[in-house]
Amino acid sequence: MNKNLFEDQVIVVTGGGRGIGAAACKLFAEFGGKVVVSDRDEEPTAALVDEIKDSGGDAIGIAGDVTDPAFPAKLIGGTVEHFGKINILVNNAGYTWDGMMHKMTDEQWYAMIDVHTTAPFRLIRECAPYMREKAKAEIAEHGAPQENRAIINISSTSGLHGNVGQINYACGKAGIVGMTKTVAKEWGGFGIRCNAVAFGFIETRLTNAKEEGASLKVGDKEIALGIPEGMRSRATTGNPLGRPGSPEEGASGIIMMASPLASYVNGHCLEVTGGSGI
Repeated sequence: MNKNLFEDQVIVVTGGGRGIGAAACKLFAEFGGKVVVSDRDEEPTAALVDEIKDSGGDAIGIAGDVTDPAFPAKLIGGTVEHFGKINILVNNAGYTWDGMMHKMTDEQWYAMIDVHTTAPFRLIRECAPYMREKAKAEIAEHGAPQENRAIINISSTSGLHGNVGQINYACGKAGIVGMTKTVAKEWGGFGIRCNAVAFGFIETRLTNAKEEGASLKVGDKEIALGIPEGMRSRATTGNPLGRPGSPEEGASGIIMMASPLASYVNGHCLEVTGGSGI
């Protein structure tokens, strides 16, 4: 594959410090992109930037919480200040906060809607002057957009099919698909594609065994991450490939949809599941 697939393109990846996001950042850099790593925690953000630079890539880090209303201006503004533009936004940041519907609190509900739907909306809106208006100016001058521009939103099979104990997460991930299709229609005339990637069982800290004790601190809450081992063992039942996917395999779906190779794919939700649900 062409190692210059993203040459002179600037890519922002939220949730970029770990898991699928980190794998995507490394692949974008490997294919010639200038990467903005954004994670809520400074340490993994800085570590990945160093790793990309040590491998000969070009990257900066802008850490922060995507649910903070002030963060989109910091992230997108910082990107443009450093690199002069933005070509691709990957809305990948997120987590799970599970519970059965009849026991779920409003706090749990809104936390998932905020991170999986509201935060991507704000970030896309913040990109408008640097993506939509820039493309509009290119069309006026040259008759067509001059650069590859794309937005990739991350959904889940929970959003497409529902999942026990995840009504909040499922609704957030279903909402991002509707947002994707709407942005595809509103911005498609400017050559800006908007697609979603819905993951099945990919090996990350969100799908590791819950018994391992991984957690995420949000505000004053310590939220347990992972899937109970008994459920993990059944997660690949009915999967034709018979195994979970790796972060790199998940990230490859993002890379494919962001690249010029998908220049006529718009408003689509790509399922990266190993065939589960077919």
